[in-house]
Order: sequence, then structure tokens, then C-alpha cells
Amino acid sequence: MTGETNLEERRAALEAIANEIRQCEQCPLYSARTNAVPGVGRVDADIMFIGEAPGYHEDQQGLPFVGASGKYLGELLSLIGLSRTDVFITNVVKCRPPGNRDPLPAEIDTCVPAYLQRQIDIIRPKLVATLGRFSMALFFDKNARISKIHGQPRRADGRIYYPLFHPAAVLRNPNLRPVMEQDIKRMLDLIKEIEKGGIEDEPPPPKQLSLF
Repeated sequence: MTGETNLEERRAALEAIANEIRQCEQCPLYSARTNAVPGVGRVDADIMFIGEAPGYHEDQQGLPFVGASGKYLGELLSLIGLSRTDVFITNVVKCRPPGNRDPLPAEIDTCVPAYLQRQIDIIRPKLVATLGRFSMALFFDKNARISKIHGQPRRADGRIYYPLFHPAAVLRNPNLRPVMEQDIKRMLDLIKEIEKGGIEDEPPPPKQLSLF
């Protein structure tokens, strides 16, 4: 099988998941959505960003991170010479919670194994960057505080999991901008580390969510 054929098969598989998401009725969030938000980006992206949940603008357009947070994420990517088309961007849950409330545990437990984990398996990113505490809790100690562990990579599954502040939090608190930009700029070095074959899995953190 040629690499291009394999890429087309992965692209088709990712689009099939997106179609499932658009028709999904597995949790109550579907009843209030305008559009589900499967995610967007390269099927073979080295970097995958996982946010928390779609907001108003994302629900309207069916695309992730298209409001103010998305604009800022684009600015952050430009700092390391990348654009949205170079990465894959999605969320823990694929439909907007009413009133932009936090996603509920039952919604996360439904959406992650049904869709997010399958997306990760297809894309096979070298680095998964979590944006905010809900995506962070999938791969790190769920009791950890983002303010304490941001920018501290965890190596597992042959890749790096990398916790970042949510762009919306940085927009609310501009004092976080220098830290956020520093964390983003480190990502390229982490990718190089993986490409050199320097990844050894670390033991899982205590009390990790057993979603996968």
C-alpha cells in the first residue's frame, strides 16, 4: 500500500467519524445544537489540539475555535511558523453545552470513546496539546491544576501529551500571555525529540481517568 493510498483511507475514515458526529444523538447535547463540531485539520498532523467544547460561534459554523479564542490560537500557531491547516483541532465533546456551561462527566464519557479516541487513532499525532482543564484531565491527573502543570509534557503511547491554558483563559487574563507563548514555542522542540526517537513512556499519573 502506498503512503498516499493509506492517507486517503485515513482521510475517509476521519470523514466517516465526522458524519457520525453530525448525526449523533448519544447524549442530550444533540437536542440543542445548531451544528455538531467534529474538528478540522490535517489527517496526518504532527500536532493535535483538543479543546473543551464548542461555543456559540463554533455551533453556528460547525468548526472549532472560530471565535476570539480561535483567532488567538491562530496567532499562537504563527509564532512557531504554523497555521490551522498544519494541525488538527477538535474538542472533548463535539456539541455545544447549553449556555456554554462545562461539559458534564456523562457527556465526556460518551463522546471521548465514541469519537475523540478514534480520531486520535487515525491521525496518530506526535504531540497532543490539551487546551484547558477538561481535555487535560483525559491524560493527566484529574486533580491537577492547569496553573501548576501547564507546559510540562507527559510521554506515553509513543507520543507527548502537553497541557496548555485554554486560549479563552489567556484572553480573560492577559498576564498569562507570556507563559502561553513560551509553552507554545517549546512544542517544536518536543516534536524534534519524538522524531529523534527519544520517547520513553512514563508511568501513568495517579487517579487518571480510565476513559481509554
